[in-house]
Amino acid sequence: MIGIKFESDKVIQALIKSLSNPKWSDQYKMVYVPNTQQNLNDILYVFKGVIWINYNRFFANKAINKYNETLDISWFRKRKINPHYKYCPEEYLLKLELKRYSNNTVRIYVPFFEMFINFYNDREINTLDESDIRGFLQHLIQKKMSNSYINQVINAIKFYYEVVLGMPHRFYDIERPRKEYKLPKVISKEEILSIINNTNNIKHRCVVKLLYGSGLRKSELLNLKVNDIDSKRMLVRVQNSKGNKDRFTLLSKNALDDLRIYFKEFRPKDYLFEGQKGGKYSGESVLRIVKLASEKARIRESVTPHVLRHSFATHLLESGVDLRQIQVLLGHSSTKTTEIYTHVATNTFKTIKNPLD
Repeated sequence: MIGIKFESDKVIQALIKSLSNPKWSDQYKMVYVPNTQQNLNDILYVFKGVIWINYNRFFANKAINKYNETLDISWFRKRKINPHYKYCPEEYLLKLELKRYSNNTVRIYVPFFEMFINFYNDREINTLDESDIRGFLQHLIQKKMSNSYINQVINAIKFYYEVVLGMPHRFYDIERPRKEYKLPKVISKEEILSIINNTNNIKHRCVVKLLYGSGLRKSELLNLKVNDIDSKRMLVRVQNSKGNKDRFTLLSKNALDDLRIYFKEFRPKDYLFEGQKGGKYSGESVLRIVKLASEKARIRESVTPHVLRHSFATHLLESGVDLRQIQVLLGHSSTKTTEIYTHVATNTFKTIKNPLD
């Protein structure tokens, strides 16, 4: 059946009467109609533009990513068996595969869920309830784990109960830590140039120039193909980025000149940046390139690829580029995410007269 639960409202009640043979359930205290495709279509049509409808349960097995990288979780199944350790249930792994979660998400969810079930090693999974989850989270808080760490643990646990077992909203009342509000770390243009000048070779220089000059995430840089560089329109095409979105961002003339030299020397076949044996370049290598170059440049701040992305956005804002345009270049879904850069852009403060002066 399709259950229709709502606050008392005359408009909604009138619209429900227009459905085909709606009935009232005393047991569940809601209106219901048979679960057919026609009834689902009718509900969406009747209420469209009037109220918000949560129909996620009707598409519970829908893949979250259509074009995601090939998911490989065979290594979870092939691990050496420890008789004193509880392993992630097969149905958990299968659901991750069917819904095509990213490899990064799988590497987070599986160990975190196993950490939870092994905390209660002497109990069966189906006997654990909300109080047990809270007890485990309290244990993590006492170990002084970060808020983001605890939130990821909650997501991994909720995935089992609400997606694998199909028990919607059962654990939505679990308290999440308050989100930490931290400003993005930004370095100056002079420091960016110093990092570029301290890279070891043309390949490393191109990596840094694209991270900063195009505002790329590390994963986006690693997934770039050779034909994603559009030299005619001076754009970089970013495919299947965070949120499974495509976008275009800026291509620096300075970076393009170096990319042409790099291409002649390294001749990448598929990915723009490849390892010594071919295939996609590793994230560890990119991080090491940025770290070593920033250390040689004697920058006191800890610089990561994401710091270069933050600096790209902040420097654009300081030069007068509209916030909405920066949002598009970064691939943010909401301007609220992009607005964080107004808190670190120096032009925000230059117009303010200091009371001491």
